[in-house]
Amino acid sequence: MDRAIAGGKLSEVRKIKIPLQLTLRNMPPSEAIEAHIRERATKLDAFSDRIMSCRVVVEAPHRHHHKGKLYHVRIDMTVPGGELVVNREPSKHASHKDVYVAIRDAFGGARRKLQDYVRRQRGQVKLHEPTPLARVSRLFPQDGFGFLETADGREIYFHQNSVLGGGFAQMQEGSDVYFAEEKGEKGPQASTVKLVGK
Repeated sequence: MDRAIAGGKLSEVRKIKIPLQLTLRNMPPSEAIEAHIRERATKLDAFSDRIMSCRVVVEAPHRHHHKGKLYHVRIDMTVPGGELVVNREPSKHASHKDVYVAIRDAFGGARRKLQDYVRRQRGQVKLHEPTPLARVSRLFPQDGFGFLETADGREIYFHQNSVLGGGFAQMQEGSDVYFAEEKGEKGPQASTVKLVGK
């Protein structure tokens, strides 16, 4: 980032620097929400100047009307060497009835993933922490999900949206993958899956 830029001009450069694609689903357009997301996306640039693009989807699912709207926020950041994905499921966070809370939490997760990525790029991650490797044990292409079997014999759910680079269509049972794990609503799930050799 160019530190020579004076005062308020710096934030304008940041806005231009990260191409932002914003989608609001099942909800009316809102300039206030869009401005809030743009401001938060701009702040991510403070953690890394290597973000090539940022896609944000905010969704108010119809099926949760009886519980009140719970907002689902997904953030995909493209960085050199891959994608960083934050997928905040509304059912795990009752506070996500407030769209601003859901957005804040998702961008908090994005900031942490970005900080981890920067540490890895700088070689600050300990060498004895390799990216976990697993094998696709079961695959349901028509339904868009499958399961991984880890080296220690556990089974982990993954959704096609978690597979980087459109690799879901090339997957087969027995395919080797790298993955990142997170706690899901029904147990462990893979937040990011990448085919080995892709």
